[in-house]
This record gives sequence, C-alpha cells and structure tokens, in this order.
Amino acid sequence: MASGNSPSLTVHIDGGARGNPGPAGVGVVVSADGVAVLERGYYLGETTNNVAEYTGLIRGIALAKTLSPASVTFISDSQLMVNQVHGRWKIKADHLRELCVEARSGLATLDHWELTHVRRELNRRADELANRAMDARADVEG
Repeated sequence: MASGNSPSLTVHIDGGARGNPGPAGVGVVVSADGVAVLERGYYLGETTNNVAEYTGLIRGIALAKTLSPASVTFISDSQLMVNQVHGRWKIKADHLRELCVEARSGLATLDHWELTHVRRELNRRADELANRAMDARADVEG
C-alpha cells in the first residue's frame, strides 16, 4: 500500500490524428491537488485517432508512475477507449486489442486507479498539448 505522503493524481489524456490515419499526437496533463505538475505533448508520426487515444493512456500511466501516486484518476474524452479498457465494449481491431492489454497491464501496477470519460470541452488542455505536438511534429512540454 502507498504511504500517506504519496499524492493522489488526476491525469487528463487526449490523442488525435489529422486525417485518420495522419500526423498524430498525444497530450497528457498530470495534476496534484488541482495544480498541473507535468504537461507533455508527444508526436506519434502517422497513425490513427484510436491508436493515439490508447497511447495517451499508456503515456499518462508512465508519467503518473514517476510520482509514486497513492491513486490516479485518468480522464479522457475517448468514449471508445474508456469503454474498451473497462471491458464494456468489444475490441474488434487486433492492434487496438494489443494496446488495450498494454494499458491494462500498466494500470495493474498502480495501487488505485479510475478511468473516466468526459466531454471534449472538459479535456481542453490535453487536447491543446496533443495539437501542439502535431503542429511541431515533435514532443513538447507545457
């Protein structure tokens, strides 16, 4: 069990692709007590929107783990990814199934986690970082 000094984190994640497939990026915002402590945008090259969404979760898990959190709430505007990770929706594409397995494996290493779907407008900063990475065609920091 995590110690009492370990933070509880909120991680906003977003992925997108221009063209689908097309130039893609991911945005991740890690917050503790409502204050952003890490903001990253990652350029993924050419891929699909759904791959970018899963990659956002995987990158968000990795960033959160660097802070040894007591608990993490992941927030995404991808209804598809959230419902597939929770096992509510079937995964038809093999490459998405592999990413889902990777995401679930990462989540299993956390003491306590939640994954929640929100409307797009409630995930603005992560979206901005994903777009900045796509524009720069490079990883960016907030």
